[in-house]
Amino acid sequence: MSVISEITGSLSRMQTRQIIEQLIMFGLIVSTALMIWKSLMVISGSESPIVVVLSGSMEPAFQRGDLLFLYQSDGPFRVGDIVVFKIDGREIPIVHRALEIHEKANGKFDILTKGDNNQVHDRGLYNGLTWLNREHIMGRAAGYLPYIGMITIWMNDYPILKWALIGILGLFVVVNRE
Repeated sequence: MSVISEITGSLSRMQTRQIIEQLIMFGLIVSTALMIWKSLMVISGSESPIVVVLSGSMEPAFQRGDLLFLYQSDGPFRVGDIVVFKIDGREIPIVHRALEIHEKANGKFDILTKGDNNQVHDRGLYNGLTWLNREHIMGRAAGYLPYIGMITIWMNDYPILKWALIGILGLFVVVNRE
């Protein structure tokens, strides 16, 4: 209880101008984060330049919780490329390896994927499609950081953790007087 009373005491001692300054600072932090995300989108050419591996389907290449950096290019796909795709009707993008690629006469590609740790290809995940097309591909893996994405997985698995973290960060911004 002493922590809560200390925070409320600190807030009550603040002048209106200090509170407004802290709220503006909080807005600047949020705006900066959004600008960084948009900049990464422009640089990578991908609508989602960073994704987290959510399952063990790509082991041993990628572990659950690895953070992948994506890029999108107009170049041809190659067998073995690690692609992230999203299918209509599925909320979460999937990270898998290109298993087969068929180039059509018009220059378009049909892609079949498979997780390294899976026994069969991904046609069962395609919601009735036989092949993926370029419009399904969100990007190709350019690099990764191991296990950094576990924070995201924990916050999705335990929503109270996400709200606690947001609340604590918000309090630090509002209560900090520097």
